Amino acid sequence: MDVIIIGGGIGGLTLALTLKASGAARTIRVFEAAAEMRALGVGINIGAHAMKELSALGLEDELVATSCQPQDYAFFTRHGQMVYREPFGKAAGHQWPHISLLRPDLQRVLLGAVRARIGTDNFFTGHRCTGIEQSGGRVTAHFAAPDGTALPDQQADILIACDGIHSVVRKQFYPDEGAFKFRGYNLWRGVSLHEPFLTGESIARIGARHSTMIIYPLRRNYDGKGNTLYNWVCEIERDVAVPVDWNKPGRLDDFLPNYQDWVFDWMDVPALVKSAQQILSYPMVDRDPVPHWSFERVTLLGDAAHPMYPQGGNGGAQAILDAAMLAKLLASEADPVAALKAYEEARLPVTSKIVLQNRTAPPNVIVDTVEQRTGGKKFEKLEDIISQDEMKAIFERYQKVAGYHVQQVSRPQG
Repeated sequence: MDVIIIGGGIGGLTLALTLKASGAARTIRVFEAAAEMRALGVGINIGAHAMKELSALGLEDELVATSCQPQDYAFFTRHGQMVYREPFGKAAGHQWPHISLLRPDLQRVLLGAVRARIGTDNFFTGHRCTGIEQSGGRVTAHFAAPDGTALPDQQADILIACDGIHSVVRKQFYPDEGAFKFRGYNLWRGVSLHEPFLTGESIARIGARHSTMIIYPLRRNYDGKGNTLYNWVCEIERDVAVPVDWNKPGRLDDFLPNYQDWVFDWMDVPALVKSAQQILSYPMVDRDPVPHWSFERVTLLGDAAHPMYPQGGNGGAQAILDAAMLAKLLASEADPVAALKAYEEARLPVTSKIVLQNRTAPPNVIVDTVEQRTGGKKFEKLEDIISQDEMKAIFERYQKVAGYHVQQVSRPQG
């Protein structure tokens, strides 16, 4: 079976590797629109459920060597008061680690493995897919160069669209889908050096509703002076969305006033933010789940299939899980059309549930609950506001929907 993969992001690269490992495809070709492979110099979380699949591909050691493994997840009010703290990753009993790392490092590992395993001559850059056609049991993909020049058509038995949130292939099947769904929040993110806080391998989620923030470690002792490289994301409620462009520079004046008084004994948030060499901004957007991903010999994967709010480490992780499931089904099902339909039936309901939960019950719902009950004021006795059992139930509920609760990860996917 010949396979074309549109898109060389996390989903496309992982799919190429899982297809190769499963023996499901005779030839695997990846077509990336960008003329040069680049990744944003910001952080990404890969949960234990996704690391289970990357470990099966023999990539765990290389990824762990270039990342940090958070050991606990802590929630704070906007006053810096801790409300809940839970072991995380291997500290929570997972067999596989939860890792946090720079996106360029993740891409480097995945791309290096793809080029080594499927061959550099099967990975094409500067190929923007402009449309597809199906006939006679084959799929034809049309391409253009970055300057718009038409490139030769390519054919295969099946085509998987991993071309991201602006997917050309998805638009061909859903031409009237319309604009992205804007939740009313914009994000600003960056990477900064800071002395370690809490365990030194802690994830901190601060604030609720109108202004929230998450901070997680990417690399310990990054500068050789004991400082940790941290990724931070600020989320602010706004009426107007910034453009849907992950590379758009952000300005301090647009968000820092909301965090100016966030100076705690364990973290100086304004200083952390100001020390970032680059700030990026983008809106909190997604799309409504669609009824189908698979159309005969074509299917969608990752953000092309289920664009979701970038919360809970779900975006990249769910693309990895998509890839693992699709490769498994293509290897076990003689009819590729049936395999693509089975993949849709297995993964579409799961990811749709995550998309909808991120809208109504995101990970910071614990702090939301506390601040609603205190009116946003400092508390004296947390147990008078909320019990540890209630917060644990909220946290575990989100983990189970996202698929990275320890009991779920220990079971085979599907």
